[in-house]
Amino acid sequence: MDAEKLRDLLVEVQAGRISPDQALERLRTLPYEDLGFARLDLHRELRQGLPEVVFCQFKTPEQAITILSRLWEHHDRIMGTRVSPEMASEILAALPAGRYDPLSRLLTLARRELPPSPPDAPYAVVVTGGTADLPIAEEAAQTIEFMGGRVERAYDVGVAGIHRLLDKADLLMKADVAISVAGMEGALTSVVAGLVSCPVIGVPTSVGYGAHFHGLAPLLTMLNSCAPGVAVVNVDNGFGAGVYAYRILSRVGKKGEL
Repeated sequence: MDAEKLRDLLVEVQAGRISPDQALERLRTLPYEDLGFARLDLHRELRQGLPEVVFCQFKTPEQAITILSRLWEHHDRIMGTRVSPEMASEILAALPAGRYDPLSRLLTLARRELPPSPPDAPYAVVVTGGTADLPIAEEAAQTIEFMGGRVERAYDVGVAGIHRLLDKADLLMKADVAISVAGMEGALTSVVAGLVSCPVIGVPTSVGYGAHFHGLAPLLTMLNSCAPGVAVVNVDNGFGAGVYAYRILSRVGKKGEL
């Protein structure tokens, strides 16, 4: 249940159109609903501004469908992450209003579209070392956009051809937060952090050769960055980086309104 629906419910009680007992019955599932195999946090949007997001990897299609369906009954905007194309087909058959992006592996449902961000709104810039990092980068970028934030992209600008990154210097330096997505040795994040004054979120990816250790090498590089102002999320965690970036943007936006 989101703040708007809760407010409408209280207005209904105040106006006498429903009784307190009826309202209590509607609120009975707060703060969570026990499905047996999952406990849905229906109170999260009131606390954090976004409903519970469903991590679909390793769940069965039936579990994912049940969870998403129940969340869809309570919220106007919901999202599932790490959805395989095969699982997406089954979910969309049950929830045809959904939208699926095979690159980011995000599946979303929305009864209302958010207005586009104005051109002068605070923005996050998402940069990648290479094309192979795009799935994680798009998970981050599309998460921000789903939450209502503005995103700019600068892809395939890794340190093997540093002039490509420098061509985007103006875009980087005007950003309010930067997300640097890189595999291999992960050096891109230190370079970005050495150019900009905004917070930088490093996202190591599992893209690389053997001694890259499935993302451990760029993770350690980013954690040991000599450039200040870097925070690092877990390997391949584009979603986490997107949420972190959006929270920064939302704070910047609120201060700009004062």
